[in-house]
Amino acid sequence: MQSTQFDRILRRVATIISVVILTLCLIYISTGVMLSFYYEPTAGGAYNSLKMINTQLPYGWLFWRAHDIAGNAVIAIALIQIVVMFLGRQFRKSWLAAWISGILLTLSAIGLNWTAMILDWTQEGYWRFSIELGTIEAIPFIGGQLRDILTGGGAINTVTVEHLYTINSYLISVATLILAIVHLSALLWQEWEIYQETPRPEISNLQQPPESEFIPSQS
Repeated sequence: MQSTQFDRILRRVATIISVVILTLCLIYISTGVMLSFYYEPTAGGAYNSLKMINTQLPYGWLFWRAHDIAGNAVIAIALIQIVVMFLGRQFRKSWLAAWISGILLTLSAIGLNWTAMILDWTQEGYWRFSIELGTIEAIPFIGGQLRDILTGGGAINTVTVEHLYTINSYLISVATLILAIVHLSALLWQEWEIYQETPRPEISNLQQPPESEFIPSQS
């Protein structure tokens, strides 16, 4: 398939977007690590600890806001990335790695947002998670087991917050960072392949300009 100028521009845009996604993942993880020093993953302590971070800790509100914005921005930009990759017709040797890592990256970013819905222990997050649990429990064969894993086998309580905090911080966050690195590497590999296939003029075939005849000046 012949590559057009529009396709090359979209492929370059996809590479730039992947750098942005990796940067947002690093911001999300780094701010999450700093918040974890003061966050208390319990039913009553989660809300109070986040309130203390936002109101009493110096620049705590900034880290919390950056953490929240980065988590939501990764989802939006990852979805845009899939559209850009589709329009750019990136069907090369690295196509499979780039597409699989991009789709899994989008799903993991959604998973980060989903597992964090109850970590602030607000009324909105509590009832939203209760509705989501009902949907999960309706899954045939494995719905009940998934609900028990998330809640700890009972009602929504401290164990539920601890389980979701562990899944969010130690599993999905690490997986998202790894997928972002793999995705960027696959797109850089694709850029290298395109550069290698681009015809470049050889120096030996370049036409040399004619040498002008030297005429000595007459005094």
